[in-house]
Amino acid sequence: MRTSKRETSAKRRAARRNCLIGLLALLAACSAEQDEQPSGAIVLEVWAHAGQAAERQVLERQAARFSGAQPDIDVRLTFIPERAYNAQVQAAAVAGELPDALEFDGPFLFNYVWQGRLLPLDRLLAADTQQDLLPSIVRQGRYLGRLYGVGTFDSGLGIYARRSALLAADVRIPAGLEDAWESGEFDAVLTSLAAHDSDGMVLDLKLNYTGEWFTYAFSPLLQSAGGDLVDRSTYQSAEGTLNGPRSVTAMSALQDWLSGGYVDPNLDDAAFVSGRVALSWAGHWEYARYAAALGDDLLLLPLPDLGQGSRTGQGSWVWGITKGSERPQAAARWLEFLLQPAEVLAMATANGAVPATQTAVDRSALYGKDGPLRLFTRQLRGGLSVPRPQTPAYPVITSAFQQAFRDIRNGADIQATLDAAVAMIDQDIRDNQGYPPPN
Repeated sequence: MRTSKRETSAKRRAARRNCLIGLLALLAACSAEQDEQPSGAIVLEVWAHAGQAAERQVLERQAARFSGAQPDIDVRLTFIPERAYNAQVQAAAVAGELPDALEFDGPFLFNYVWQGRLLPLDRLLAADTQQDLLPSIVRQGRYLGRLYGVGTFDSGLGIYARRSALLAADVRIPAGLEDAWESGEFDAVLTSLAAHDSDGMVLDLKLNYTGEWFTYAFSPLLQSAGGDLVDRSTYQSAEGTLNGPRSVTAMSALQDWLSGGYVDPNLDDAAFVSGRVALSWAGHWEYARYAAALGDDLLLLPLPDLGQGSRTGQGSWVWGITKGSERPQAAARWLEFLLQPAEVLAMATANGAVPATQTAVDRSALYGKDGPLRLFTRQLRGGLSVPRPQTPAYPVITSAFQQAFRDIRNGADIQATLDAAVAMIDQDIRDNQGYPPPN
């Protein structure tokens, strides 16, 4: 039975009300658990995503250290479930219940700024602090010429490889970023590895992951071929960019790897550590597990070059200060504290991510000059990482691309699939009058 638009709108309003009720109940419960605040101290409301347990523990210790060192400020930390995070933030914003400082996934920054939710940080953070940030962190956090968000870590993306498998198949091992496998060579690498593999599946693309992974992991292929998710010169259309010939070429290469039987579905997330595949297209978060399993046999290589150089994803959860905060200076002191080298390294140690500041990177055993993950640092420092599109339309762009990836994975016509994604993106931009800058 078809549902009327009125019924659908009513259901959406009810869902938003339920989401907000759940959020307010969560906040009330968390507030009830807080100890009494020191007399006269400013209570700084801070929200963060409930990610890995190790990350939560570090952040809790950081809040305690900050409050202990700042007798006039007491951080009240609330963790929000990651899967529902953006929906909870939007519901709280409508209700006027946002905290003072807010952690959020970097690509949503532009939509939040457009909605008028965030304060610029340029004049709130010390110049030295801003200058120490990795250039990738600055690129991710800037919008319309202002800095609105800062992360304490960034991400790395590449191909992990078994050295012994490459040598056995007589495959050339790239020496670095400028030496990445080119498109035809990468196809030959897969063929050579498959000839030495019992089932011919030699590549893990983390198909067991969901959601934002597919945009983060595979839009760099578009950019390496000279395409992209949207025309970044104006951010007014994806026509001719996402469905242009270069993006079609990139997605055709990806579909060929899948249809050729080279890709392990990796339902158990053990394709690489168990030895079923020789190559794993994955992020920094897999290093510890992979290194423990492979030891000195582990290599980290750049993504293939489809004509315009190897490109990689970047981005992380970032911190911002909400526009409605009555304590922006206190919130800025919290961000300054999190960006101190020792605190940056504490979080990077917990989650394995790239430290967000130059000073912390140089002190890192993993990402410093001789570290095993220095490739990720070089990508982020050298401008080879591409931030996801810096537009309020990003939530729709990523949703459209994820659907396109699913369809192309299942053998759909590439041109028609990308045309449909473009239609979805461009309609959203038109519906929002081109997302004019906020006043």
